[in-house]
Amino acid sequence: MQARRSLVLAAAGTLVAAVLSQTGAHSAVAQPPAQTADAMAVDAAASLVDSRPSQLHASANDSFVRHGVISSTNGLKYIPYERTYKGMSVVGGDFVVVTNATGQVLHTSVGQSDTINLTDTTAKVTKAQAEATAKSALSKVDSTGAAEQVVYALDSTPKLAWKVSVVGRDDEGPSKLDVIVDAATGQVLHKQEHVLHGTGTSGWNGPNPVTIATTQSGGTYSMKDPNLTNVSCQDAANNTTFTKSTDTWGNGTQTNRETGCVDVLFAAQTESKMLSQWLGRNGFDGNGGGWPMRVGLNDQNAYYDGSQVQIGKNTAGQWIGSIDVVAHELGHGIDDHTPGGISGSGTQEFVADVFGATTEWFANEPSPYDTPDFLVGETINLVGNGPIRNMYNPSALGHANCYSSSIPSTEVHAAAGPGNHWFYLLSQGTNPTNGQPTSTTCNNTTITGLGVEKAIKIFYNAMLLKTSGSSYLKYRTWTLTAAKNLFPGSCTEFNTVKAAWDAISVPAQSADPTCSATGTVTVSNPGNQSSTVGTAVSLPLSASGGTAPYTWSATGLPAGLSINSGTGTISGTPTTAATSNVTVTAQDSTGKSGSASFSWTVGTGGGNCSGQKLANPGFESGATSWTATSGVIGQHDSNGQPSHSGTWSSWLNGYGSSHTDSLSQSVTIPAGCKASLTFYLHIDTAETSSTVYDKLTVTAGSTTLGTFSNANAASGYVLKTFDVSSFAGQTVTIKFTGVEDASLQTSFVIDDTALTLS
Repeated sequence: MQARRSLVLAAAGTLVAAVLSQTGAHSAVAQPPAQTADAMAVDAAASLVDSRPSQLHASANDSFVRHGVISSTNGLKYIPYERTYKGMSVVGGDFVVVTNATGQVLHTSVGQSDTINLTDTTAKVTKAQAEATAKSALSKVDSTGAAEQVVYALDSTPKLAWKVSVVGRDDEGPSKLDVIVDAATGQVLHKQEHVLHGTGTSGWNGPNPVTIATTQSGGTYSMKDPNLTNVSCQDAANNTTFTKSTDTWGNGTQTNRETGCVDVLFAAQTESKMLSQWLGRNGFDGNGGGWPMRVGLNDQNAYYDGSQVQIGKNTAGQWIGSIDVVAHELGHGIDDHTPGGISGSGTQEFVADVFGATTEWFANEPSPYDTPDFLVGETINLVGNGPIRNMYNPSALGHANCYSSSIPSTEVHAAAGPGNHWFYLLSQGTNPTNGQPTSTTCNNTTITGLGVEKAIKIFYNAMLLKTSGSSYLKYRTWTLTAAKNLFPGSCTEFNTVKAAWDAISVPAQSADPTCSATGTVTVSNPGNQSSTVGTAVSLPLSASGGTAPYTWSATGLPAGLSINSGTGTISGTPTTAATSNVTVTAQDSTGKSGSASFSWTVGTGGGNCSGQKLANPGFESGATSWTATSGVIGQHDSNGQPSHSGTWSSWLNGYGSSHTDSLSQSVTIPAGCKASLTFYLHIDTAETSSTVYDKLTVTAGSTTLGTFSNANAASGYVLKTFDVSSFAGQTVTIKFTGVEDASLQTSFVIDDTALTLS
């Protein structure tokens, strides 16, 4: 076996805080007979969550809080959830359920990768110690919030932690920081900044006079939007909204604050129209509102901090309230108020740049104003150096055109390069015919763009799939899923999204969806099912493609079960022990149909449902009963990888080069039995980023039970548990597959496996 290196702990993932309008704790409440589209979406999501499918990684101590339904175009609905564990908030435990216009569940986007199983919830680090640690994160601290005990489960093994908010200043200026402190060691697990600094162009828009909507009260007019809650433009010197006796504003002087507010309010109202007309979004926060915008920041900068937008000036003293600056900063607010909160791992600035560029295109101003293009800061020299970012060729300004593993740790504005390049290729392609410049790719391919409106619809709907711990890799999966959901029956958009990610070197992910035949209905196969006589079941099904709504039917259902023709949910209580071959069919409104077939075994739950079924579960008999890549099963203590118990274990990967290892065994699970797969897993890595590069995938037959990566690295072994009861009555192959990329090793060490019946 090739020599492998000693291993180091992976860096913790990125923390983001979802800021959503809470509608209350989830409960499965019967809906009135005439359901609205939102009610159908809530009901479908509730049914799914109540069934606690494996993808939620739900423990017996988990509870869920549902937030408000987010509506998008094409009838899509997004229902975000937060998670608590024994009453504590779970950082990284959020997820989103997506439904179509008829309440069918299309997709579930889950942030958490492991089930929480904390043996001790008593913190060794005191609350005061955690607060003191958090204060040290800023050079100047104005205030510190009380430490809150949480579970940290963001792309890592769940840990007990403290969450502390501190407000003050750092090297870049104002700071509003959430600090996560390990409750056992006192180490900082993660920091999340809520003041998002941006930079932009001049405050000139036109042609003049521009039209802005203001509020009149008696004989006084104010620069307050009459249709958007909390949206106004103020003087940053005193946070007072500009008012006057006439509805004529500004004098055309770019150093005048009132003139700056004309530009700011005009840009904000233009972006609000774009959100409504192109994306179906109600205001910047999704609920018809936004934040005060303040002109007068004494800095070559602008920022959003969760409660306001501050607009600064260029080196000539001119306020920088142009369309792309204001839309960029408000784009941070949109990001903050979609599921998963502020994007991380180097994606947050490209997200905001996308909203800046899109609003420019929606406004379509003529020259010499802020014309539609893909330059950031092109109408004024913010610091005397011309545009500050170039979306069609980021390298022209020293930023990367192509993604690499170093991007997530790059300075956030420079890290926007690959994402900006991706959006340009998606919307304009490599050789636009509308006067925009050509753009090269990192793989020498040619791409035909979809146009800005279609591109932003796909990207925005990907943001509605966002969970905490977002990254370039996850945005690839989310945008592919969004394209498939938005344009069922067409693969053109999906293939363009995929080609654009490939063109900037963001690699394919195991969670990426696929797109095949056009104009057909595809029913998602739920896999083989197992249940017990007398125990109620509920199995939601989903379909895509064709033209909704779907009409559902089924053949071969076990006695006592039926399918709801409108929702596609199979429910009831099985009455007879038997194995059935079930076929479910969804027919769309035009008569096209698709089907999926699977077996359903109903057992009595008694008899032979006990014991452990894997042979040689701890590998103490070497490779007996297992099939494995050479060198995986062995006595690895001398190489720095001790076993969990005994002297033998299985060590997958750890080479620091492109390599695939596997370990498998076939096992028969008796009909009618509950079955649980458990194993102890130790992961260590030389990767220093939370980005996923090396993966271990656990499968039962063709079903993926779980995926682990370098981002899950931790000291010691961690017990993993998966319910495999759905394979009762079958012989199934349990398989572990480790895939390592070209550099920086990750080792996956497995020991003491078991498949236990009950």
